Amino acid sequence: MTAAENVCYTLINVTSDSEPPSEVSLKTDLEKGEIKAKTEALKKVIIMILNGEKLPGLLMTIIRFVLPLQDHTIKKLLLVFWEIVPKTTPDGKLLQEMILVCDAYRKDLQHPNEFIRGSTLRFLCKLKESELLEPLMPAIRACLEHRHSYVRRNAVLAIYTIYRNFEHLIPDAPELIHDFLVNEKDASCKRNAFMMLIHADQDRALDYLSTCIDQVHTFGDILQLVIVELIYKVCHANPSERARFIRCIYNLLQSSSPAVKYEAAGTLVTLSSAPTAIKAAAQCYIDLIIKESDNNVKLIVLDRLIELKEHPTHERVLQDLVMDILRVLSTPDLEVRKKTLQLALDLVSSRNVEELVIVLKKEVIKTNNVTEHEDTDKYRQLLVRTLHSCSVRFPDMAANVIPVLMEFLSDTNEAAAADVLEFVREAIQRFDTLRPLIIEKMLEVFHAIKTVKIYRGALWILGEYCSTKEDIQNVMTEVRRSLGEIPIVDNEIKKETGEVKPEDEVSATPAQKLVTEMGTYVTQSALSSSRPSKKEEDRPPLRGFLMDGDFYVAASLATTLTKLALRYVDIVQDKKKQNSFVAESMLIMVTVLHLGKSSLPKKPITDDDVDRISLCLKVLSECSPLMNDIFNKECRKSLSHMLTVRLEEEKLSQKKESEKRNVTVQADDPISFMQLTAKNEMTSKEDQFQLSLLAAMGNTQRKEAADPLASKLNKVTQLTGFSDPVYAEAYVHVNQYDIVLDVLVVNQTSDTLQNCTLELATLGDLKLVEKPSPLTLAPHDFANIKANVKVASTENGIIFGNIVYDVSGAASDRNCVVLSDIHIDIMDYIQPASCTDAEFRQMWAEFEWENKVTVNTNITDLNEYLQHILKSTNMKCLTPEKALSGFCGFMAANLYARSIFGEDALANVSIEKPIHLGPDAPVNGHIRIRAKSQGMALSLGDKINLSQKRANV
Repeated sequence: MTAAENVCYTLINVTSDSEPPSEVSLKTDLEKGEIKAKTEALKKVIIMILNGEKLPGLLMTIIRFVLPLQDHTIKKLLLVFWEIVPKTTPDGKLLQEMILVCDAYRKDLQHPNEFIRGSTLRFLCKLKESELLEPLMPAIRACLEHRHSYVRRNAVLAIYTIYRNFEHLIPDAPELIHDFLVNEKDASCKRNAFMMLIHADQDRALDYLSTCIDQVHTFGDILQLVIVELIYKVCHANPSERARFIRCIYNLLQSSSPAVKYEAAGTLVTLSSAPTAIKAAAQCYIDLIIKESDNNVKLIVLDRLIELKEHPTHERVLQDLVMDILRVLSTPDLEVRKKTLQLALDLVSSRNVEELVIVLKKEVIKTNNVTEHEDTDKYRQLLVRTLHSCSVRFPDMAANVIPVLMEFLSDTNEAAAADVLEFVREAIQRFDTLRPLIIEKMLEVFHAIKTVKIYRGALWILGEYCSTKEDIQNVMTEVRRSLGEIPIVDNEIKKETGEVKPEDEVSATPAQKLVTEMGTYVTQSALSSSRPSKKEEDRPPLRGFLMDGDFYVAASLATTLTKLALRYVDIVQDKKKQNSFVAESMLIMVTVLHLGKSSLPKKPITDDDVDRISLCLKVLSECSPLMNDIFNKECRKSLSHMLTVRLEEEKLSQKKESEKRNVTVQADDPISFMQLTAKNEMTSKEDQFQLSLLAAMGNTQRKEAADPLASKLNKVTQLTGFSDPVYAEAYVHVNQYDIVLDVLVVNQTSDTLQNCTLELATLGDLKLVEKPSPLTLAPHDFANIKANVKVASTENGIIFGNIVYDVSGAASDRNCVVLSDIHIDIMDYIQPASCTDAEFRQMWAEFEWENKVTVNTNITDLNEYLQHILKSTNMKCLTPEKALSGFCGFMAANLYARSIFGEDALANVSIEKPIHLGPDAPVNGHIRIRAKSQGMALSLGDKINLSQKRANV
């Protein structure tokens, strides 16, 4: 048995390099030393006994020379000593010397100092020998009437543990404690006494509670917590008692203690599903989130609110509290805000959407005024997405939202602006009535857009949806304003040669003399060095993008101008105006082409962009009806189709969620009448206190382990061979952040093996918590050794080691059996997760570790291979089903997962079916994995390599 499994109350840290003293020197110090020397000697004795040393010769010395001392430090150390020292002979009988110890403790229980009395009572809670406790019972009872609360509360605990372990020593304990509780005034004493009654005699506890149920709100928080626990347990076991205590729980929601409010709200939800009860509990949770400063507490309580929402009958009650929930947005933590916005979005309805939008608009405006913080941009993005979702679900809101959001197109944060642009694109396509408003706002902010990606998107929207003569001319004006004077090349060359306008001139500072390598003097004018920065500042936005070599925006501009020109030709009948507009559009394209071919930009134009601009020039020179259809109708059809598919997907996922939450009751389900139900049938819900205790101890039942036989046996690893003198196998139990190795060790020889020790070491991000203690194994005997390993990150870890032992009676050196390696499976830490396409791309660009795995499999079907990879890696496919459906020779899919440590793992599957090799040819291609840490990327790659091939059944 390891130290962690022993019932251990006292843990003492020992320096490993200290040398153990001899028994003789300790005896001398204990007999003749000063108080300080005796204290040090006693500490050393305690440490030696904890390390497994047997010191029987010192027992009588300590009783004679140390026990009578009145020094408080020594008395405290003696309590530790008597707790750990062996008190019985090998055959189980109590040592004679312990009678003297018992007498000393009887005197301590009558000591005038309350600290000595209280600490002695605490020590008695740890004793497991009834013969030692029996003579002390009158003194323990007397301590219940001591003037000091420290003594009284420890006396209650001592009586409780003695009653629980040896009921015959104090059979009237519940009655005694009940009488004590009625007359007691101190909160901590009342709490201990009430807790004892809950576990020892629940009826008496209920009797006491009934007498003071109206005063519960005046009690201290520690007593209130115990009362909540009692009410929960009683009502869980006997639901007919609910009506009696529900008022008390309501009162406790107003407690000044956050812990009491939290427990009371949780208990109220389990006791009643009435809308008033749910509303009171939810309101209590919201107050807790707002008032508590710890973000972890906020997240835990938010989870409780989300759990409430999952219940269909509770959801309507929570919908009325959406505005209260939004008060949580005042918290600066991004994770809390994210959960709050998601919860509010799930609860929004036509009744409260208007108020929600007003609050979110205010929040968006606030983010604009805040000094830039790294989370401000992300929060703004979250708000934009939430407003986007509201507008999609409630189209009437779009007109209120769009003017506020359009301001953010000129934002320097590209991510937030991109979200706004996506929202605007969807709104302008779906809501015809809003088109004039959107175009007007877009033209207002167009010149202020700072990033090329947003500029490109804005150009596309203006080109696609401007349908009146005035709008088309306004767009052309804005484009000319953004380009500056044309032809661009001539204008730029003039500036380079110094033929600049008066406002662009730079005042020259005194010339500076420089010496060249050859030793001659040259003069450098300050004019030329300062001009470029000034010139770049003055450049219009579009010209700036082109001079930086970003000609993709030029291709987009060409398409936009072509669409506008073709539409202008249809609208305006005047041939002169038609030709003038088309010529102006062509001039802009040609000047951009000329600029791209010149040496002025930082990067030359690409061939693709040249082809695109040339194509647009050709289309404008011919103006054929076919091209008109392609540019002005087919583009919009494609967008419409994409948005329809996306909307269908969203509706499908919402439908699946609502189906999950709907409580389906079959027609032939039995009706349960509370009055006719047996008590043991009422356990419809698990005991929450029991569940939380099990979760803390790591004993949670995993739902996925459907086959109980398979679940455990699959994780047994054989460590040695069957012919080895010591056979060992390990069951690896993974519980989130720790791994427990339960190693079965079997002695296969006819010898007694002494000091049989399991020596372990780890590789990777694993840490061995403690060294397993040595065992003695009889011939053909077996034993279980447990070892705890802590895990710090998602990485393939290896545990290796050996078993060393001595053979009884043999003179040879220690024997050693080397163990097989235990590989810790990364899959225990990886869980499927979701993210948007934009987030996936952003993470893909940010993560620096990439692992490229070549597909090597015997699977011949693309879809089957993808499903096999998803199953073996615990990842989720982000690519929609529609994109993967159908028969094709190739497939590309994005996968995503997150570890329990919060690490992200991305994968891109790019596979094809080589048709030329016949129908039975296996799938080939690559899987690229990206992660923030090297360990994660490598471990996931290894896992895919190991499980790529389908096992032959």
